Amino acid sequence: MERLKNLEDKITAVVERVKALKEEKNSLEKKIRELEVLLDEKDQVIEALTAEKSSIKTQVEELLTELETIEL
Repeated sequence: MERLKNLEDKITAVVERVKALKEEKNSLEKKIRELEVLLDEKDQVIEALTAEKSSIKTQVEELLTELETIEL
């Protein structure tokens, strides 16, 4: 009888552990989704800044070209 009780306790502990692991898994998956959204937002900011940098570079190059023509 004691062995049966021991087995029942072990099964109960395993079931509780599985439940806890499932909850942890769900929590981690939610965190992953949140971080993916944040990463996408950061990627968009980087793309916008890269485009702005390119635009500024073009403007500076045009201004330098204009300056060169004035110096002649």
